[in-house]
Amino acid sequence: MSEPKYFVLDTNVILHNADAFASFDDNIVILPMTVIEELDGFKRHNDELGRNARHAIRQLDALRTRGSLKDGVIMDNGGTLRIIVEKKDMPGSCMDMGIADNGILAVANTLHLEKKKVIFVSKDINARLKGDALGIQVMDFEQQKSNFDDLYRGWSEQEVSAEQIDLFHREKQLVDDQFNFRINEFILLKDASNPKHSGIGRITADHTLTQLNPTFDSAWHIRPRSKEQRMALELLMDPTIALVTLIGTAGTGKTLLALAAGLELVLNKESYEKLLVSRPIIPMGKDIGYLPGTKDEKLNLWMQPIFDNLTYLMKDGHKAEEGSIQGRVNQLIKNQMIELEALTYIRGRSIPDQFVIVDEAQNLTPHEVKTIISRAGENTKMILTGDPEQIDNPYLDSSSNGLSYIVDRLKGQEIYGHVTLSKSERSPLSGMAATYL
Repeated sequence: MSEPKYFVLDTNVILHNADAFASFDDNIVILPMTVIEELDGFKRHNDELGRNARHAIRQLDALRTRGSLKDGVIMDNGGTLRIIVEKKDMPGSCMDMGIADNGILAVANTLHLEKKKVIFVSKDINARLKGDALGIQVMDFEQQKSNFDDLYRGWSEQEVSAEQIDLFHREKQLVDDQFNFRINEFILLKDASNPKHSGIGRITADHTLTQLNPTFDSAWHIRPRSKEQRMALELLMDPTIALVTLIGTAGTGKTLLALAAGLELVLNKESYEKLLVSRPIIPMGKDIGYLPGTKDEKLNLWMQPIFDNLTYLMKDGHKAEEGSIQGRVNQLIKNQMIELEALTYIRGRSIPDQFVIVDEAQNLTPHEVKTIISRAGENTKMILTGDPEQIDNPYLDSSSNGLSYIVDRLKGQEIYGHVTLSKSERSPLSGMAATYL
């Protein structure tokens, strides 16, 4: 029988995923008392961290009925969970034990010096560095991670003959066994002998490459400036696609295109009852309660980037006084055609017949993204936009955030589409910053 592994969990692992206990198969999971105390401190929070803390505490209480958590209880996956109380004379206690991480590491170090096969699991890089300095094996919590460098981008290039491209333009579709691509993936056909001779289409459910719909060529007087933006608009305007993700650096137009499509489908085509726009607040470090004013005044401050885009779109391509444009936006909000809401208040809601945009979705955990998408009711379309290389949440990275996670898990689903936008269209200065800084 192989030697069991002792996985010592940091508090942030449980706050990231309340079911983390069960992620280590039939090994021994160790929770230092400091972790329990920190969970107790988070349980009163009215946010995702608080919910995860409460869920984890309830699970621990249920396990307590099976035996002594001090001695270890058997979990459903065959593993054992133990709670260990730190002591002042623990090996490694030369560190400042008033720091929570050091108390957790002291438990891991004690087991390590007892020649146990110890692995310290934390989403905090500094905590992992401390553990490594003590000679302990360390790791990030790997469940729900994707490889960002190899992340599905939603479109591919394919070299074909000139005759195939001519046939594609003539028949408006192309059926060929060589197209082993995913449903809703875009294919850029290129003539091997003449790169300027090309075509672009989308893989349908029957795995046929079909030309883009010309009626989706613009939205709310906005026309795409690149092939990637055209692909994004195809997904945003298509009523058969219920979930769209757009990844791109600043200035690639992901939020602007999503808002333009939302305005077009809500106000002009009346395909949905309202446009709901939201952004995560928690990952930035402070809840909107720290901002001055009423809830609406707080949201106005937080949603300023959305207001900027709406103001631009409301110009209708013509110059107008700023006051009149802002008045149009405020009137749409007053008439509840546009709703701006903090993600904090979306949990528990059922959202039918709405065009929903979640901006800055890279700051959400996989569980939070799942929670948001599960709010979608009948005839609701959800758009998630973000840049996984600009993350404010200290416990997420380009591979572990919720936006990258759903791109990796949902690619190829019939009602889902994704596009990664790479070219900045905001301005030459914005493009330079995205490329070189």
